[in-house]
Amino acid sequence: MEDVPADLRYTREHLWVRVEGDGLLRVGITDFAQQQLGDLVYVDLPRLGRTVLTGEQCVVVESVKTASELTSPVTGEIVAVNDGLGDDPAQVNETPYKAWIFCVKADDLSVLENLMNHAVYQQFIEQ
Repeated sequence: MEDVPADLRYTREHLWVRVEGDGLLRVGITDFAQQQLGDLVYVDLPRLGRTVLTGEQCVVVESVKTASELTSPVTGEIVAVNDGLGDDPAQVNETPYKAWIFCVKADDLSVLENLMNHAVYQQFIEQ
């Protein structure tokens, strides 16, 4: 398993969140999650401009094993999606901390305080 990057925040649903500035958050799935899912074969990306709520389902990823719904870690507007995943969803398996899925412009960054830092997330996945 890949080291858990220290510069990210993590959800209990195994999403990582990178703060990009100006309320912009880049979101992907963790190495732990991609290992549990297996080889990804399809990613259903959210629509640009869509407003999502914290905990709202906004992405579906399909693997050789299963399909999983991913939720938004914050309330805000979807401002970018990784279109490259449409042609090559395996990027998530190969480089999970580089292959982001979507960016959301957060309405309120204080919700980041509810997310885990790398040390807490590392303990969480080891349990």
